[in-house]
Parts: sequence; structure tokens; C-alpha cells
Amino acid sequence: MRILPLLLCAAALPLLAACGGNETSTDMETGATIVAGGPGKMTLGVNSYLWHAALDTLSFMPLASADPFGGVIITDWYVAPSLPDERLKVTIYIMDRNLRADGLKVVVFRQTRNGANWGDATPNPDTAHKLEDAILTRARELRLATMNPRA
Repeated sequence: MRILPLLLCAAALPLLAACGGNETSTDMETGATIVAGGPGKMTLGVNSYLWHAALDTLSFMPLASADPFGGVIITDWYVAPSLPDERLKVTIYIMDRNLRADGLKVVVFRQTRNGANWGDATPNPDTAHKLEDAILTRARELRLATMNPRA
């Protein structure tokens, strides 16, 4: 339920930016949010396809913070019901306004429980790669849906 307010805020930002006579649009090629007003155009934030895809992909985890202008998403610790003695935390960095694989970095943290205490443990390196692949796949789906809307 924590993700809904963040999604609403992210959706409202372009609308708020439109106040005062500015017009907003999304660059279909890059997914960047563009605000037109004053002497020219200004691009804000990060690639919207990667941003929304990352939020979609991590929707099962509680969010600790999400910064659409800096491109950082940090989850809180997540304990899978099937593994109660292990928890994961994820940080995602979106580093480009273009929809590119090298514009995304996923860092996974893992802890295991020993009695009542949690201790750091090495995460499986495939976990970060699988999350990156899932985010990129979802971002491509979002881009295609935007370019080819169904009638």
C-alpha cells in the first residue's frame, strides 16, 4: 500500500509542473518528461519508462524512499514468506534520461537471522541481474504501449 501514494505523486508531478502556463509532454524516444515554458524547453528527472518499470517490478517490496529527480529508489527490508530467516533490501539507480541498459544499476543487500539478530550476508549476484532484466523488459513494454496505444 505504500507504493500507491508514491505512484500518485509521480503521476502528479508533470501536472503540477504544467501549472502557470507551462506545457508538459513525454519524449517518445527517451521517455524523458519535458516542460515547455519561458524561453525554451527543460527536461526534468530521469527516464520515465525505467522509473515506472522499476516501481512496477519492486511493487511487492515496501519502499523506504523514491526520488524521481535524482533517480534513486530504495526499498525497506523485505522478508519472503517462504524464507523467514532471510531479508533483502534493494537500491535502484537510474542514471540516464535515455532508455538504455547501462543507465540502470541495481544493488541488492541481504541479511540472515541468527536467533534474534540480523547479520549481513552476501547476496546472490544473479538477483541484481535478474531484477535489472525484469526492469528493462518492463520499460520496453511501457515504451511500446506508449508508442502503439490500443484503440
